[in-house]
Amino acid sequence: MYTYLYIFIYYNCIQMKIMEVNSLQELQQMIGKEKRSFLLIFKQGSEQSDKAYKNLAAAAEDVSDIGIFTADVNRVRDIHQAYSITSAPSLVEFKGKDLKNAYKGAHDQSYYKGLFENAVYVARAEKAGKTVKQVTVYTTPTCSWCGTLKSYLNKNKIRYSEIDVSKDDSAAQEMVRRSGQQGVPQTLISGEMVVGFDKAKINRLLEIDG
Repeated sequence: MYTYLYIFIYYNCIQMKIMEVNSLQELQQMIGKEKRSFLLIFKQGSEQSDKAYKNLAAAAEDVSDIGIFTADVNRVRDIHQAYSITSAPSLVEFKGKDLKNAYKGAHDQSYYKGLFENAVYVARAEKAGKTVKQVTVYTTPTCSWCGTLKSYLNKNKIRYSEIDVSKDDSAAQEMVRRSGQQGVPQTLISGEMVVGFDKAKINRLLEIDG
């Protein structure tokens, strides 16, 4: 009894940070008001979904300029079908009303925070009329080339979010799913994956001279 009461209180308190949607129509109305937004599709009562919800909520604190929504598949049946999402939890990223990315599994707080901070930066730049590419770097602490890559991006004033795949199994699986490779570093640049420190490809995708 106490466990169910705790979950009820926890989920309802968290709603102050993120907004729950109850139908596809409601979601489309809400994301249509945002330049960038995220939707967590989850199943309340599932261990992995509860973990994802908790970490997402912690990462969402003090976030502005983007919309963050949730939909519980126990009650909302049409959203995941409309976007061909077959597993919960999954985090879906939108640009306006268009689906941009889907991130499967339960991730740690730093993973979600990196996605949100990057999206906020892009949203603000777009409001100012600037074109900005989203950059995510997958690393491990013992990878020397990871340091080289990050130094190169810093030198060229490229903003990026970093994900340590040694601490996040779901992120590691997502990385392999995208590239087919397990080694790091890997860099996701506006939806295109770069394996290793491929300077020529990074320069092309980020329009870096030299």
